[in-house]
Amino acid sequence: MGLYTYHSIYLASQSPRRQELLKQIGVQFEMLTAEPHEDTETLEIPIPHEKAHDYVKRVTLAKSTIALDRWTKSKRPWAPILCADTTVSLPSSIAGEILGKPIDTADAVRILEMLSGKVHEVLTAVVLLVEPNSQPLYVVQVSQVAFSHLSSEQIATYIASGEPFGKAGAYGIQGLGGAFIPTITGSYSGIMGLPIFEVSQLLDHAKVARI
Repeated sequence: MGLYTYHSIYLASQSPRRQELLKQIGVQFEMLTAEPHEDTETLEIPIPHEKAHDYVKRVTLAKSTIALDRWTKSKRPWAPILCADTTVSLPSSIAGEILGKPIDTADAVRILEMLSGKVHEVLTAVVLLVEPNSQPLYVVQVSQVAFSHLSSEQIATYIASGEPFGKAGAYGIQGLGGAFIPTITGSYSGIMGLPIFEVSQLLDHAKVARI
């Protein structure tokens, strides 16, 4: 196989944004998504007093363990397995240490009001299982995102669009939420959910081909 050991990977995520970013850097992949009986939501419940960095690393490593078991049961040929998880943190606020996906409209309002006019962090952990029995490779990428001051009307209109739901921090930088962000420091793709520079380094280490 020349310079490469693998010509594709498994992506253990249903996120369309992560799929788009992998395609952007020429990575061939197959989906390795959760089975109906798997309770992945429970993994995302923070442990009391858990810091955002520890949280996102723990959740992603746990997801990789589940994904490996999923691959084992599938009896499909081996390829490296990529997992990722993203969270938003307002480190200056105890209540905002970990801001996950809003559970309802009121929760989305709470989160967006906390972020309004402040700089917060977006943390994305990436785990790559190179071999079934090898130690996972992982990285946690952290970016800083500035939010403009949001009025109650802006928040209500944004929530009515439906975009905040299913997204950590109740917003998507690649969508309507991008209009609230004057500056970022870090990785735009990491804020979207998959830091392509760090992912590329992991894939190169694992000798995964790219188009």
